[in-house]
Amino acid sequence: MVANPIRLIITSIGINASVEQVGMLSNGDMATPTQNPWENVGWYKAGTHPGERGSAVIDGHLDRPGGYQAVFWYLQDLHIGDAVLVVNADGKTLHFRVTRIELYAPQAAPIQDIFGNRGGTYLNLITCAGDWIPNQHQYNLRLVVYTTLG
Repeated sequence: MVANPIRLIITSIGINASVEQVGMLSNGDMATPTQNPWENVGWYKAGTHPGERGSAVIDGHLDRPGGYQAVFWYLQDLHIGDAVLVVNADGKTLHFRVTRIELYAPQAAPIQDIFGNRGGTYLNLITCAGDWIPNQHQYNLRLVVYTTLG
């Protein structure tokens, strides 16, 4: 079994973040980091480990209250081919490359593709995007950055 991820590093957009283990919220959404919610990212611990066959998923906040930058503020600036690194608890660094970047309405996100694609070794990064909807306390889109090991 692959060791748990402890750091996410994306030098092209200035990310070097600690990874928290997160689960599922009561409404069925993936939880977000709680220990240091604006600077850390959350790995979905009930899913695939980064480096194992399947789709590992890491999320992070776009911004914090007041609209100030959070860990994934610049995620939309990634490009196909950019490097995404994950450091595991055993000290091993896994090298992923961005293969695709998509925007989805929350209810239209392809959950199976994001969390359940077992056709390779993937790491998918998720954050909010689009316009803030004040009465719903959420953004109207989700940004998913798909990456592949290697």
